[in-house]
Amino acid sequence: MIPFLYQCTTCGKLYQRDEVRYLCPDCAKHYRPGIPLVGVLLAQFDYVAIRRRLKKGNPDWSLFSAVEEQHYPPYPFGHTPFFPVAALGKALGFENVWLKNDGLNPSASLKDRASFLVVAEANRLKEPSIVTASTGNAASALAAVCAAAGKQAIIFVPESAPRAKLVQMLLYGARVIPVRGTYDDAFRLSLEYTARKGGLNRNTAYHPLTIEGKKTVGLEIYQQNGFKVPDVILVPVGDGVIISAVFKAFCDLKAAGLINRLPRLVCVQAERSAAIHHYIRSGKYQDAKRPDTIADSISVSVPSNAHLARKAVLESRGFSLTVSDQEILRGQKTLADKTGVFAEPAAAATVAALKKLRRSELLGRKEQIVLLITGHGLKDVEAAMKSIRIPRSIEPTIDAL
Repeated sequence: MIPFLYQCTTCGKLYQRDEVRYLCPDCAKHYRPGIPLVGVLLAQFDYVAIRRRLKKGNPDWSLFSAVEEQHYPPYPFGHTPFFPVAALGKALGFENVWLKNDGLNPSASLKDRASFLVVAEANRLKEPSIVTASTGNAASALAAVCAAAGKQAIIFVPESAPRAKLVQMLLYGARVIPVRGTYDDAFRLSLEYTARKGGLNRNTAYHPLTIEGKKTVGLEIYQQNGFKVPDVILVPVGDGVIISAVFKAFCDLKAAGLINRLPRLVCVQAERSAAIHHYIRSGKYQDAKRPDTIADSISVSVPSNAHLARKAVLESRGFSLTVSDQEILRGQKTLADKTGVFAEPAAAATVAALKKLRRSELLGRKEQIVLLITGHGLKDVEAAMKSIRIPRSIEPTIDAL
């Protein structure tokens, strides 16, 4: 592993690895639950050393990892399919569309990447329990990795979390606490819990290794794409960590001298949960007042990583847009029908967005466009049922047929 420092994204101060655990101590004085995080930390590596040691044709991605391999839990995540989808592209009016299907991670979402690295850190610190707040996917992922590592997951979820995700958490042996309220209420309560009771808090962006873990999806896209940078990546956005992590991956690659440009990042949000979209457009942050959307994985009133998400979009020369619940459901069906990939509503939002952009000048028809599929559709079958009709049964005779 290459040595690294944590850098505060608000004030720029540098910290040694074990000097801090969550947010920048100085900037965190100005943070209170109910606003986007300030003082979020990013790992900054010795990129000159990485450049010397990295083999371009056979890269050792552990050089970009903030936890040593000996602490990794026995949980085989990542290396998910990356492939072109000509039929989908044709249906949407684009010639070079690709999918990165992270719904095929072990717990069926991209969140395995963050949970893996945080549990590895818990191994390093000899911490027996990890705490998180989640709408479902991060919790399922944490519960799964904790089960593999022999650790206790303590999870706060809004009571509206899909049942399939709750089933996952409980089967993995997590201690699950449904909260009568929103994801934001669960987030606040989880912080209070770790402050009083202890445990390592995995909350997204609050723990810097959530960004480091999720950035591995960007590194994989680069490698699977023949060590080339795609033109555009569409990312479903809730709290803003995944899009920030994809941005961090390509910034790391650029700093190490492996690439000379960044992909344009497109922030896709649900219409009713669009605080980051409006922040990107206006430059002024406001909460999403009623983040009620069928895409539960991107439903949040106060996105924890709003500031870095906005930076990722602007500095990559990308843009943002919103899609309605009906557009998301139609996108989910189109994706399944044209590719055989069943994605949960949040992930299908990228398909809805690309369809919305077919008459726009924002994307070139021949550009390489990657849709990031962040979760499997079996996570929330009830949502998919809203757009289909199951046929009635018939008598087992040819006449009835």
